[in-house]
Amino acid sequence: MNFTCKRIFLIAVAMCAGAAITLADRAESTPQDVFDAMRGSFQPAKAKGVHVRYQWDLSGPHGGEWWIEVNDGTYTMGKGKIPNPNVTFIATDKDWVAICHDQLSGTWAYLTGRLKVRGDQKVARKLGEMFP
Repeated sequence: MNFTCKRIFLIAVAMCAGAAITLADRAESTPQDVFDAMRGSFQPAKAKGVHVRYQWDLSGPHGGEWWIEVNDGTYTMGKGKIPNPNVTFIATDKDWVAICHDQLSGTWAYLTGRLKVRGDQKVARKLGEMFP
């Protein structure tokens, strides 16, 4: 795997940080379930001195807009748009959930245009450290 593919894979892993849901729940899981699961995995120590905004734009029947703002060891999360995000992730609801449950390779989704990452790639990877 070349360096670029490794970076893309790490970004995809970071995006789904903390999204562990049982196998039985995966078939019916929604993006909201993924974001709810992330809440329990936040690592405040990894977010000290960090000031970033993440935006998700997911299409499809369970799609919508979600955001996370990290501010010096704390975070807020919500539905809708956040002004001036540092990183925006764009995908379908189904693809996002599949990526988060390792049913679709984040690298493959990125390379085939099913996942778009706009913004600072380093900041995108930081998400996985703060929400492991």
